[in-house]
Amino acid sequence: MFKNHPKGLLGAALSNMGERFGFYIMMAILLLFLEFKFDFVGTSYGGLIYSIFYFSIYVLAFVGGLIADKTKNYKGTINIGLVLMMIGYVIIAWPTPTPAPQKTLTLIITCLGLFSIAFGNGLFKGNLQAVVGQLYDNPEYAHKRDTGFQIFYMFINVGAMFAPLLAVGLRNWVVSSQGYAFNADLPALCNEYLSGSAAMTQEALARFTVLAAEVGNKLPNLNAFAQEYLSVFVKGYHYSFGIAIFAMMISFAIFTASKNKLPNPAAKVVDKTKSAAVIEMSSAEIKQRIYALLAVFGVVIFFWFSFHQNGVTLTKFANDYTRLDGMVLNLGFTELKGAELFQSFNPFFVVFLTPIVIGFFGWLRAKGKEPSTPKKIGIGMAIAACAFVVMAIGSYGLPSTADRMAAGGLNPALRVTPWLLIGTYFILTVAELFISPLGLSFVSKVAPPHLQGMMQGLWLCATAAGNQLLFIGTIMYNHIPIWATWTVFIVACLLSMGTMLGMVKWLERVTK
Repeated sequence: MFKNHPKGLLGAALSNMGERFGFYIMMAILLLFLEFKFDFVGTSYGGLIYSIFYFSIYVLAFVGGLIADKTKNYKGTINIGLVLMMIGYVIIAWPTPTPAPQKTLTLIITCLGLFSIAFGNGLFKGNLQAVVGQLYDNPEYAHKRDTGFQIFYMFINVGAMFAPLLAVGLRNWVVSSQGYAFNADLPALCNEYLSGSAAMTQEALARFTVLAAEVGNKLPNLNAFAQEYLSVFVKGYHYSFGIAIFAMMISFAIFTASKNKLPNPAAKVVDKTKSAAVIEMSSAEIKQRIYALLAVFGVVIFFWFSFHQNGVTLTKFANDYTRLDGMVLNLGFTELKGAELFQSFNPFFVVFLTPIVIGFFGWLRAKGKEPSTPKKIGIGMAIAACAFVVMAIGSYGLPSTADRMAAGGLNPALRVTPWLLIGTYFILTVAELFISPLGLSFVSKVAPPHLQGMMQGLWLCATAAGNQLLFIGTIMYNHIPIWATWTVFIVACLLSMGTMLGMVKWLERVTK
């Protein structure tokens, strides 16, 4: 697979696996962790913190690009980013008490840990992508740029496949080690009971009593059980965050060992003997390239607003409306069961589908029919719309969030098949492979040489803007019919597609 590609590609991909591992642990469990630990169930606070965190991860990549472009020390900036991410995971992995006796202080500490991860990611992510992009500035490899970024994107997702599995397995092991069974509805009911059992409907209270007995309650009253079950459940999440610490350590070691094989984007600016033709770019051409990049950045905001619902509304849908009994793997010492498992499907499909997509584009290239990179991105947005069409059809007729909570959870007979979400993730992953790695390739190809880090950072800023809108998804999920929520994302993807395809000819001229 890496044959005929620059030697540094493998080292760069392996270095990024730790960041992806932590990213997918966060995507799988962060929102549920926030909702259960801080009693945010039924509100948009957890979704708001989640969206700010993911906004920060990407917008700080712009800051990281500025720092690297200014200091000309890309590799040193990447190393510092890895260390900061490691520190952040240590902070949030520390098992503080749940329910928190000092809720505000605990939330502040948690947010500091999240900021450390976000800032470290900002120093790391865009700059590593700039390094990968320069590998393909060599004329020997230039024609393989799109394929190279697709391989890079696929390979870094290998570790991400296992992150949610390990997180769920460890969480469920912690629960079972205390003599309890896993139940997806109980943490929310525990929080609701502790907030004031008088506020619960009789139906919800009755269901809470039944579920408490089913999972192994032997405590004298429901109050004691609610506190203990919630504490044990959330402690499992804390330990799951700890897995990311070891992943970051491995990434740090790999990058340190392989960084001498990687180029330094700063060299492109100062080495005039090798790149004079590249750096002698007219100011008019530089402006055209920047305008083209900014136009693409603006369009993809709405794609990321829709796509990254996989960590927000799609995760909540998995927990609240999906038949999880159809997604159980018994390992003997623990069970793999929970809404978080669905987050493994996206990286799995990335790894599985990337060779197929590369082969498909290669076949089209051989026939002279391969679409341009901008056209591929537009097609990807249409595919993403199809994924949410599937969700809208599959969830039509389900009770609203308010009705479900009043009943103490969803009647098991109404829960939908796991294949609804699996199919949705499959389609979304196809869309992602048309957009994300090819977007990275487009940026590295079009960005002026002296602005590589900044432009990669701005690409991530567009992702950040989309992520900042994620909380809107939780608001809709809590207040309008579920099928209507998915319809909003259909419209967002179609608008992005139409705008992108409308700019294709101009973007193709700039790329040439």
